[in-house]
Amino acid sequence: MEKPTKRGGVAAWLRYFPAAVWLAEYKAAWLPGDLIAGVTLAAYAIPVSLAYVGLAGLPPQAGIYGHLLGGLGYALFGSSRQLAVGPTSAVSLMVGGTVAAMAGGNVEHYAQIASLAGFAVALLCLIAWLLRLSILVRLISDSILVGFKAGAGLTIIMTQLPSLFGVSSDGENFFERAALLAGHLGQTNFLVLTLGAIAILVLLLGERFLPGRPVALGVVALAIIAASVFGLPALRVPTTGEVPGGLPFLAGPAMRLRDAEGLFPLAAGCLLLAYVEGVSAARTLAAKHGYTVDPRQEFLGIGAANLAAALGHGYPVAGGLSQSAVNDKAGARTPLALVFASLTLALCLLFLTGLLANLPKAVLAAVVLTAVIGLIDVAGLFRMWRISKLDFYAAMIALGGVLLLGILQGILLAALASILMLLARASQPHVAFLGRIPGTNSYSDIARHPENEPLRGLIAFRPEASLLYVNADSILESVLERVRKPAPSDVRLVICDLSASPYIDLAGSRMLHQLHGQLASRDIALRIVGARGRVRDLLRAEGIDEKVGGLDRLQTLNNLLDSART
Repeated sequence: MEKPTKRGGVAAWLRYFPAAVWLAEYKAAWLPGDLIAGVTLAAYAIPVSLAYVGLAGLPPQAGIYGHLLGGLGYALFGSSRQLAVGPTSAVSLMVGGTVAAMAGGNVEHYAQIASLAGFAVALLCLIAWLLRLSILVRLISDSILVGFKAGAGLTIIMTQLPSLFGVSSDGENFFERAALLAGHLGQTNFLVLTLGAIAILVLLLGERFLPGRPVALGVVALAIIAASVFGLPALRVPTTGEVPGGLPFLAGPAMRLRDAEGLFPLAAGCLLLAYVEGVSAARTLAAKHGYTVDPRQEFLGIGAANLAAALGHGYPVAGGLSQSAVNDKAGARTPLALVFASLTLALCLLFLTGLLANLPKAVLAAVVLTAVIGLIDVAGLFRMWRISKLDFYAAMIALGGVLLLGILQGILLAALASILMLLARASQPHVAFLGRIPGTNSYSDIARHPENEPLRGLIAFRPEASLLYVNADSILESVLERVRKPAPSDVRLVICDLSASPYIDLAGSRMLHQLHGQLASRDIALRIVGARGRVRDLLRAEGIDEKVGGLDRLQTLNNLLDSART
């Protein structure tokens, strides 16, 4: 065997370091777009980071650190050219809802556990990359994601409404928070509510008429000016308070993984959210710009982003669709835009943090509310109800799980629901009983096409799925039920068309043995047509071919029917 050349070996390793590829291909004409996109992304990231970090229950600078360092990590190892990485609403809420119980009221441990979760996510990303686990994430269906996102959006909205009304509220889940909020509405601070409502209105108008522009930054700047000029903090308007300036100090984890019980379920939930949302956004943008995203490489990109964020005392980060859309609309051509965004954020941390002290929390709540409203896809839920009730029920399981149990338990329940839904569908495949299409020698499902000519004295069926342990008994029962319908003397031949069954396991072959035995007891012959190469190999190894008169790959359903009539 020819050994790979040194040049070929280097090229093979470079595919795990995408930055080397896009830097080598970089064109000077792309630089203005990346620069503008980077500055625009930073302008978007500052208010959003401050808003999301509140969901996580961490100091305000931790959110900015996530964008600054996470973006640099992803730029080196991610395969998407427009994906923007930083704190997201769902991950932030998951951290905030889980770490509090793990920290036991210790503020220092709270921050350390949140940072340690970032290290754990990076470790799990490396393991997932080594084991090539990207295929497992596909088990979570789009329907489940619609329900999960809706539940996450409603939960996040409920956490922000108290800040919008200027009241205090708490609760373990969506319904408890809603009940407590309703009880405190009589204490509404109407100045705070007015400020938040104006911010929401301006943000919605900006999204409608100025798409891709840093409208949120403009709203934040105006709110800070208004708070300073009119002395809003003295009028009981809650504000962010001082944001520590300076760049993050890089350091390893302050705690050991075994010191934080329950850390890995949190990290696994964060990784699942980060990967599913990040890859979905990355694929959407890649299709728009005509390149492909490597799903396996994304584990390294997300892992590098979380490692960098954790080193800077941040918390788990992910690729978000909204921030990536801002990056793309602003003209990003390569991940260099993330580098420019990080540099801009570094300058802000060095020189501009003092301006954020008077930022009203109601404005941050408005930023979160307008950002997450898009998670609730009401039209998608109605569409599922019309087209596929099973998908709708799966989405509602995910939605209800998030509302009742929280983000972490909700995503785990959503994953379980996806697997169960997949097994449920696989266990009840459609078995088509065939009839002749009038005037032809072709055959199709007589249930879908009642005009087809029924086959006299025989039954031809086609399982429309692989024959597996989860569905073998269901297929057997469907065929035997059909055989029992006419008088036993009416049927002398049953033909199994395996053309729609690309795979068969031992349980599937056992089912065919049982079917042959049941039919033989009624003096009914069994024949098989349409079996593919590997299916034929297994059936021959199991001795099925001797019972069904051979497995000739040239034999067709029409040939068998002609032979039966003669």
